[in-house]
Order: sequence, then structure tokens, then C-alpha cells
Amino acid sequence: MLRVATVNVNGIRATHRRGFGDWLATRGCDVVTLQEVRAQADKLPDGAFGDYHAAVDTGDVAGRNGVAVLTRQAPAAVRSWSGTALLAGPGALREVPAPDRVTLARELRAVAGQGRYLEVDLADHPVTVASLYLPKGGLPAELQRPGRMREAPDGGARYRRKMAFMAGFSRYLTRTRRAATAAGREFLLTGDLNIAHTRQDLAAWRRNQQNDGFLPEEREWFGDQLSARTLVDVVRRLHPQEDGPYSWWSWLGRSFATDAGWRLDYHLATPRLARAAVGDSVDRDHHGVRLSDHSPVVVDYDLA
Repeated sequence: MLRVATVNVNGIRATHRRGFGDWLATRGCDVVTLQEVRAQADKLPDGAFGDYHAAVDTGDVAGRNGVAVLTRQAPAAVRSWSGTALLAGPGALREVPAPDRVTLARELRAVAGQGRYLEVDLADHPVTVASLYLPKGGLPAELQRPGRMREAPDGGARYRRKMAFMAGFSRYLTRTRRAATAAGREFLLTGDLNIAHTRQDLAAWRRNQQNDGFLPEEREWFGDQLSARTLVDVVRRLHPQEDGPYSWWSWLGRSFATDAGWRLDYHLATPRLARAAVGDSVDRDHHGVRLSDHSPVVVDYDLA
């Protein structure tokens, strides 16, 4: 059995104060992927990754982004967009080259150092696991209304950056998935995609049809990444008729208490691996405490 979890920790220092270390030590995961680590190597809390081997790309902007993949055994290979990664085994992080060739689409070159993507080849299973933090984005200029936005209007700049990222990432995803297949490996993309794909993935879908994260063009892009021959939404396969299970809730109001959430955190697997999924869970809290505004999405894969 291979147990894989993905969680946007929204700052690893904050989530450790809420009990992430205990969750990590007791949940029994073989692989844990993280997004929004938001700490450079010298700012990580003691024991940030427990007794796991950790591959980390913190990104080059302090306090922003950052992804990691934690594994029980040292990974057989690590690929980062920046060409380097931090490794711990377990213990202090050290910077090492991530030399496997990575060809980036033009749209991704400008963000290669931001710490948004990292992938590893597992040493104990023929699986490549990736951690992705896709940009949140924003609204196109024609939908921006100062009175209904939390952020200041930006003329659609954040929206354009997200759409460019998605266009480039789609091509990259096809290449890396095919490379895994050619090497005899299954491929698993995990992480915070910042898109609710269907109406089942968002509780208040009616009033969010013109909000970022549920725009028609974002949802269409998401659907284009999926098919019975390429990648499968694993949790949706396990829950084909259900709303949710949601993985993100605002800290404000009663959205968590009423389960008025969004499903933003995904396992997208090659078809054979998706068929091996035998159970899943969204760990809404840990001993009554929310670890982050996102909750871990845990899936068990029976690889026997």
C-alpha cells in the first residue's frame, strides 16, 4: 500500500504551531507533498519534515510559494524547474543540483525560480510524484469592480499571468507524464491547483461563476488535462456523485462549520495508478485544530 497526502500548509511555521509535526508523525503517509512552504532554509522550524527524506524548492522570494515532496526513502531522482533543490535525509537541508534535464515551456521560464513545482522518482515504487502550487490568479479586466474585490484592480495582470502559466504547464505536464511512462513509471500530480473544476467542487458555485478559481476558461483548461488515457482525477473517481469532498475553507465566517468550501487540492494520476486508489480522506482537522486553510487530502493506492 502506498499512502500519499498533499497539503497546502500556508506557511510551514504557522502550521507547525498548530500541530502539523504531530499529524506528520502519526498519519502513516509514505509520501507527503507540500505547497506554500513559505520559508527559506534558515527559517524552517526544527524538525520541519519529521523523519522523512525531504526534497524542497523554497523559491527565491522570501515568505512566498515553496514546494516539497517528503518520502520514506531517499528519492531516486529529483527534478526542479530552478535546476537545484534542497535535500534532507533526515536532518539538515543541503543544496544539491537537480541535474535531470527539464525543458520548460516559454511561459514557465520566467517563474522557474518561484518554487511552484517539484517532482521526484520514488525509490521504492515505480511512480513519479509531483507537487504543484498553481498561481491563484485574478479576474480579467472586464470583470474587475473595485467594490466587489478584496485586491486592488490590476487591469487583469494576475489573470493573464495565471492563464500564461496554465498554457505553459499544460505542455510541460504532457512531456513529463510521457517521460515517466517511457521510463516504466506511473505519474501522480498532486497539489493546490487553485481551480474548482466542476459544480461538485464548490459549495457556492452559483455566486462564484465570475470569480477567479471558477472561471469558465479555468475550468475548461482543467478538463483538458484529464482523460481516460492521460490523467484521472482520483478523488472524483472515488466519489463520482458527491459534492466535494472540499479541501479549502476561508478562515472567515462559518464556511468551515457549514462545509461551504472549495475543492482545490488534487491527486491527478495516470489511469493505471488511479485504478489502484482504494480509499481517501480529507483530514479536516487534527485533534480539533485546523492545520491550515487547506486540509490534507490523503489517498491510499494498492500497488500490489
